[in-house]
Amino acid sequence: MSEVSIQHTDVSVSQAAARAKAKALRVSNYKFAMWLYLASEVVIFGTLIAAYAVFRYNNPEVVHEVHKEAGVLLVAINTFLLLMSSWCMVMGLRDIQMGNRQGLIRWIAATAVLGTVFIALQAVEYSVLSAAGVLMTPGAEFHAFAAHFYPPTFFHGLHVFVGVLWAVIWVIIPAMRGSYGPGDYLGVEFFGLYWHFVDVVWIVLFTVIYLW
Repeated sequence: MSEVSIQHTDVSVSQAAARAKAKALRVSNYKFAMWLYLASEVVIFGTLIAAYAVFRYNNPEVVHEVHKEAGVLLVAINTFLLLMSSWCMVMGLRDIQMGNRQGLIRWIAATAVLGTVFIALQAVEYSVLSAAGVLMTPGAEFHAFAAHFYPPTFFHGLHVFVGVLWAVIWVIIPAMRGSYGPGDYLGVEFFGLYWHFVDVVWIVLFTVIYLW
């Protein structure tokens, strides 16, 4: 092999190594940004949950009365659905890591469907609570409870809605067009981080608001 060929090979290897290093740095920066975003969400949810906890501590009889009126069965079903959606998310990520794009599409579609059902059942719950007098309107029977209950649960429901859109627009549709593979699933991984975060927040909300 001539000296020129060796030099050309060395340059090619160096360029490939530089590209790989740059890609790894970008991925690291993206992940850091994602975790930073989730940390900011923890602060917001933490504030809303803390406000409810203070109200719950000072007004236990009001909370008991609301739960007696509305019950928790519907919310328990919703909790199960959201837990199942996270399991579907895990299975979808596993499939794409193994090169099974169709499996990814099916599992993430199931995640999106379960998220949509969660939102629908939450709307039903809100309807039941409104009929029981849990309204943000000043003067309503359970106005004070509503003022502390609706902000964290609605904010969480909004995150579920965003997650469903994310699943469809940035995971399912791109996968149907040939995106993602065993070495290219960062977008799926980011969606998984977001969805699991939403799931964990709901477990905290369910425990503090409905079980405490």
